[in-house]
Amino acid sequence: MVTGGAGFVGSHLVDALVARGETVTVLDDLSTGQLGNLNSAREAGRVDFVEGSTSDEALVDELMASADACFHLASAVGVQLIVDHAYDSLLSNVRGCDNVMHAAVRHGARLLFTSTSEIYGKNSVGALAEDADRLLGPPQLSRWSYATAKVFGETLAFGLCENDAAKITVTRLFNTTGPRQSGAYGMVLPRFVRQALDNSNLTVYGDGTQTRCFGHVSDTVRALILLIDSEAAVGEVFNIGAGLEMPIVGLARRVVERTGSDSAIEFVPFDEAYGDGFEELGRRKPDTSALSKLTGWKAQLTVDDAIDDVIAYELAAEREPAASLAAVAGSTNGRRETNVRIASRFRPAEHPG
Repeated sequence: MVTGGAGFVGSHLVDALVARGETVTVLDDLSTGQLGNLNSAREAGRVDFVEGSTSDEALVDELMASADACFHLASAVGVQLIVDHAYDSLLSNVRGCDNVMHAAVRHGARLLFTSTSEIYGKNSVGALAEDADRLLGPPQLSRWSYATAKVFGETLAFGLCENDAAKITVTRLFNTTGPRQSGAYGMVLPRFVRQALDNSNLTVYGDGTQTRCFGHVSDTVRALILLIDSEAAVGEVFNIGAGLEMPIVGLARRVVERTGSDSAIEFVPFDEAYGDGFEELGRRKPDTSALSKLTGWKAQLTVDDAIDDVIAYELAAEREPAASLAAVAGSTNGRRETNVRIASRFRPAEHPG
């Protein structure tokens, strides 16, 4: 089972699981994911897609009952979305974690929970190990609601492992990027690529000197599968991310170069982009030695690979007729393809998670 499996990372994970012969149930409310992301996996006939929310406790329990393992990826994503909808994002993330984790315990399913590097907050002293201190801003700033929700999920996971012998592993993803990622929610690389292909100015927030480590989604997915296969990973937490730091303005220049664009770079103040009081981090770099020691994992792809793959994806999307996108859901008079189900209990107005 993969919650959020129609999203960016989730759909790549489903592809990898299907490729190794797994049968996968995907639960996604399609609030930020797209059913078209699963086209290839669904063609293999090994994916059961259920449109519904992790906030629906009965539905989650029903699906978990037939799963031997679950990747819990469903979450509000992107700085822009979190800032704009902090309260709804917090509630949906917390409810979803509670439902998914307790269902996994009831049914004895192995669970991998994807947390985030955001939980480290403003700690930017260097490469962050899993036991690094957290330094968050005040709760009245919506910037920190996502980190708060993910910390709840981590704390719940560790408590269930200790008290209920749950089989849960926590992972913290650092700036994963690649094809299928949307720039609509503040994700920087697809936004830069789209702007470059349109010969528009690339908008860099702040002065662009803040650094991030951009990991390719294929490397992230490989790490997730290695960890869920490892009994030694149960009850532990692992960073997943690339080790090469790059300033955001450097990423923008690299995108302009690799697209051959005539775009200029435009600097936009943070308060203009996100509103008053927004706090940005100077740097964020993962220490992935724990992951490497346990599984032998190391990043195989570079930021240039990610840029090139996003460019190719965006160019292919330009060539795809709009009609084919509309047909992705396969619906006619309310009926859908046999491997797509809509949960009757799903109430998007009440549970946006």
